[in-house]
Formats: sequence, C-alpha cells, structure tokens
Amino acid sequence: MYHRIVAAKLRKAFSDINSGNWQSMVDTLAPDFTYVFYGEHALAGERHTVESMSLWWQRVFRLIPEAEFKPQEIIISGGPWLTRVATRVRIGGPLPDGTRYDNVMTQFMYLKWGRITEIHTLEDTVVLQRALDRIAASGNAEAHAEPITDKR
Repeated sequence: MYHRIVAAKLRKAFSDINSGNWQSMVDTLAPDFTYVFYGEHALAGERHTVESMSLWWQRVFRLIPEAEFKPQEIIISGGPWLTRVATRVRIGGPLPDGTRYDNVMTQFMYLKWGRITEIHTLEDTVVLQRALDRIAASGNAEAHAEPITDKR
C-alpha cells in the first residue's frame, strides 16, 4: 500500500510540473538534500538548496516552456524510513526552430519519511545537447550557460 501511495504522489508531482507548478516538487525536498543532473550542459549540476532548485526549474521552463514529463515506469522499494525510487520518464516539448524535443530520463531517488533526500537524473545528453544548441541558435544564450550549482 505504501508503494502505491508513493507512486501516486510521484505521478501527481509530474502532473503538477506539466501544469507549470514545479514548486510542489521543490516542497517535497528534505531540509538536507542533493539533486544531481549529470552532464556538461546548462541543466547539469549539483544542487543542495531550495533557492538553487528554484532557479534551475525557472531555467528549465525558460529553455523549454512547454516541457512535458510523462512517467513511463516507477519502481519503488523499501519502507518510509528509507524509500528507493527509480523512474523512467519521457520528456518532450516544442523547440523554437519548430522541431520537437523528445528524450528519456531516468531518475534514482531516495526518500526518508516522505521527503526527498537525493535525486540523481540521467538523460540522453547527446539528444539534450542538440536541443540546447537549437535553442541557443534561436537566440536564447541561456541554453549554453554554465550550470546552476551549489556543489558542496
């Protein structure tokens, strides 16, 4: 039963993000958390503060304003004291040049008592970099900006 509740909350979080409410995801972060998006691009980096996560989400939606996250698979193990979650999510959205961004992301998360303590995001960085290059070529220099990070 607990695993079903966690899966439902994750699906709701992705639905909220699709509606532009990324704050609901930020609100589930534990006071001491780590969010890592692997790669060397404008969305990469390691974050530990609500401020940096908020700046990062704002950047995501400046770069791909109509980004849509569709969870394909959610795997959960453990109890409320230490929950492990793996997700496979399809990400898409129109790009400024008329093409469409379409990628797959996997995330590995750890939760303690319903709060996210760690997220590790892996996405096909070649597909992502091509999209960021298209966004930059359309005049949005932020697509090639340094990552938002507050690495310890």
